[in-house]
Amino acid sequence: MTDPALVLVAHGTRDPAGAETTEALAALVRRWVPDVRVAYADVHQPDVTGVLREVDGPAVVVPAFLTAGYHVLIDIPEQVRAAGVPALLTPHLGADLVPVARQRLVEAGWRPGQPVVLAASGSSDPRAREEVRAAACALGASAVGFVATSEPALADVLTGDAAVASWFLAPGLFHRRATASGAHVVAAPLGAHPAVARLVVLRYATVSKQWVAPAGPRLGQRVSYRR
Repeated sequence: MTDPALVLVAHGTRDPAGAETTEALAALVRRWVPDVRVAYADVHQPDVTGVLREVDGPAVVVPAFLTAGYHVLIDIPEQVRAAGVPALLTPHLGADLVPVARQRLVEAGWRPGQPVVLAASGSSDPRAREEVRAAACALGASAVGFVATSEPALADVLTGDAAVASWFLAPGLFHRRATASGAHVVAAPLGAHPAVARLVVLRYATVSKQWVAPAGPRLGQRVSYRR
């Protein structure tokens, strides 16, 4: 049996650098999984439904998201179901990528002892906000500042000597807002890092071995199938 395709789902942005980062990440993942397709949950095309309908055979959908907000819990599962083809949906990437955020912070010029604020996009889902706070704790950040949707805003928690760590996967509007905060040190997005690619492959490999999981909308379960 041919291994299922991997559909890598990014948020989507009008910034060309965001799409370039997603494609670069997909290229890294192809070192382990030959058939990798890129889809977007919002803003950018192609969407998940369209990509799944082009796959010849089953697919595993991996949300390249750092928190489980609306897109991960509602939007992407609905797009998968709308495709009407065999597909499994894995958990998002999440706090396993804190070491990459730390590396980006060091690369940006953070020095030991300097306070850190973790910048994130924000979500209306309290569980997603709690995920961000857990990531900040693991990173050793003194505060979390959101650049959209949630409080507190980054500007409200940023002190003059603090460095800004980025809880963003790719460049785009949210990271530009963090950069515009006025902090002297602002980390780059996690980007097409080998550790991100390895985690994507791990999500894919773990779920693809569970292809006979019961049908249902839960993460890691089959969410779309032919009738």
